Amino acid sequence: MTVSLYRLATAFILLFVVHSSAIEARDLRLATTTSTDNSGLLRAILPQFERQRGIKVHVISVGTGKALKLAENGDVDVVLVHDREAEEAFVAAGHGSERRDVMYNDFVLVGPNSDPAGVRGGDDVLAALRQIAATQARFVSRGDDSGTERMEHSYWRALDITARGRPWHLSAGLGMGEVLTMAGEMQAYTLSDRATFASYQAKTGLEILVQGDPRMFNPYGIMPVSRSKYPDINFSDALALIDWLTSAAGRAAIGAFKPKGEQLFFVAPASKQ
Repeated sequence: MTVSLYRLATAFILLFVVHSSAIEARDLRLATTTSTDNSGLLRAILPQFERQRGIKVHVISVGTGKALKLAENGDVDVVLVHDREAEEAFVAAGHGSERRDVMYNDFVLVGPNSDPAGVRGGDDVLAALRQIAATQARFVSRGDDSGTERMEHSYWRALDITARGRPWHLSAGLGMGEVLTMAGEMQAYTLSDRATFASYQAKTGLEILVQGDPRMFNPYGIMPVSRSKYPDINFSDALALIDWLTSAAGRAAIGAFKPKGEQLFFVAPASKQ
C-alpha cells in the first residue's frame, strides 16, 4: 500500500470511528425500576419519544437503590425511580440537577387465596404485616434495595418489628416479577407495586389482599444526571425525555397505558411539575 493510500485509509477509518461515536453519543441511557419495565409501560411509550427525538433509549432495569448508584457514578444519563426521600437526597448531593414528578400508582399486599394470616379485605398495611408476623406466615421480600423493599422495611420499622433474618421472612434479592413468581410458588405474601402485579397475577395465582392505605402511595420521579459533575453525559436528550414525559404528549401516553383495560399508572398533577 502506498503512503497516500495508507493515509487515505487511515483518514477513512478515523472518520468512521468519529461518525460512529457521534451516533452512539445520541443514544440515551435510562436507569429505572423493574416496575416500569416488568409492567410493559416503557416498551409501550418510549418508541413515541424515540421517533420524535431520533434517538434510542437504552433502559437499564434494576432496583431503585442500584439505579441511583448508576446515576451517581455517571454510568447513565437519566434516572426514573420511586423513592421520594432518596431522590431528593440525590439532587441535594449534586448528583442530579433537578427532580420532577412523572406519575404515581400504589403498592398492594398480595398473597395466596388461602390467606393463612387472615388479612384479606384490609386497608391498613401495618395491621396486616403485624398479623403476618404474629402468625409467622411466609413473606417474600425483594431484598434488592429497591423502592419496594425500602417501603416494606419502613413499615416494619413503624411496627418496631425486626423481620430480616426471621425464618418466615425470605429476602430474595430479585426483581418484582421474580419475587411474585416465587411468592406464588411458595404460597407466600409479598408487597408489590400494582402495575407489576397486574402483569403477573395470572401466572402466580396470588390475590390483592390489602390495598387503599395512604401509606401505600407510590410516586415516581425523574432526574437528569448532573452535567457539572459529568460533562460527557447526554444531558440534552435527558432533558428532552423529562420534558416529553411531563408534557401533554407524554402524560397522554402514560394515561393511555391500560393493559386489559386497567389503569396502572396515573400522571402526576400538573401543579407538581
